[in-house]
Amino acid sequence: MVATEEVVTISYVKGITVMAFQSIKLFALELDGPEDTVYSSGEMITGVVVLELNREIKVRALRVLGRGVATAHWLENRSVGVNTVYNDYTSKITYFRKRQHLIRDNGELTVLSAGRHEYPFSFQLPEETLVTSFEGKHGSIRYWVKVKLHRPWATVKKIKKEFTVIEPIDINTPSLLAPQAGTKEKMARTWYRSCGQVSITAKIDRKGYTPGEVIPVFAEFDNSTSRSVVPKAYITQTQTFIARGTMKQKRAVVATLCGDIVGGNRRETWHGRAIKIPPVGPSILQCRIIKVEYMLRVCVDVPGTSKLSLEFPLVMGTIPLHPFGSRTSSVSSQYSVNIEWLRMAIPEQPEPPPDYSSVVSEEEAVQNSTEVQPEEDLSGVLQRSLMAYVQEFRLRPPPVYSEVDPNPQPFAMRPRCMTC
Repeated sequence: MVATEEVVTISYVKGITVMAFQSIKLFALELDGPEDTVYSSGEMITGVVVLELNREIKVRALRVLGRGVATAHWLENRSVGVNTVYNDYTSKITYFRKRQHLIRDNGELTVLSAGRHEYPFSFQLPEETLVTSFEGKHGSIRYWVKVKLHRPWATVKKIKKEFTVIEPIDINTPSLLAPQAGTKEKMARTWYRSCGQVSITAKIDRKGYTPGEVIPVFAEFDNSTSRSVVPKAYITQTQTFIARGTMKQKRAVVATLCGDIVGGNRRETWHGRAIKIPPVGPSILQCRIIKVEYMLRVCVDVPGTSKLSLEFPLVMGTIPLHPFGSRTSSVSSQYSVNIEWLRMAIPEQPEPPPDYSSVVSEEEAVQNSTEVQPEEDLSGVLQRSLMAYVQEFRLRPPPVYSEVDPNPQPFAMRPRCMTC
């Protein structure tokens, strides 16, 4: 006895994969939550399998499978005489494999009556770090749930639904908050003769960013040649695929910044020129066969030689910068700019703070000395933010400056000269 093919239509209704058969009115796989739900390591995947039957059927088994697989694949050809030989490069990594029996195959058939049947399921993603979902030209990282319906004398019916996994990358770490700086120079040549030197000095605040942020680029371009050059900066994305010890790369420019023309024997300075990061995927650095990396390049075209370029690796994260990290980064950036680029002279002896009378008027001083200050109520001290106290402390006037120590050490406690 040979069963005829019963599949009638395959459709997608509101993101739900649906298959209709003559005896099966509806075969659907639904995941809980919105359609654009994003998962990460350790989270639960829950859903339900729906069967609506036009008539009674016999089922051997109903299984739910969960998979997470990274795959890299491409073909390369080469000519051997008059023939073309193709080399297949394929590699695969399985991150998790789950199986759940909704109707177990115990050797006996299960009879399902006509009507609606729902089978809930759930499984947990592995606790260890997963890799962010990715789709590329030569590879992919995919996560999906598949349902298989086994019936006697019939082909296996399958429904597959993919879901997105994003592993969090927190850029609020010391390694990603550290500033990056560099200097490069190159000689320009004309007919094998040196005609001057071109140099680049550049710096950015940190290494870690999130999509949508703006990267302020601080740079100095020194053109000692007689020809004009154009400074540029751009962000590139590099996708690397690895299989059988061979590497395949795909590069793309995702953002650009073009500066003004720097004439001969002139210098151009960027005081934080902004280049905005477009909506791109996060960095993928933990997969052995697929990597997604970002780079900021600051460069100029040098006459008579190759391009002069400074490269700063970037990490695209998913957790944005904490305000405290931003404040610290901006302060360190300002300090570096003042010291290294503006070359401000640091006095050997610090200047004294301003006199008290120059900060507080005589009327305020008399008023403060005559008024009786009430006792401070500390009952609500925990209800105020720490920043409020920091601001109060910073705005208090400095004390009167004096070169004579008002609290000298006792004579007996003064350090003695070891040579006397």
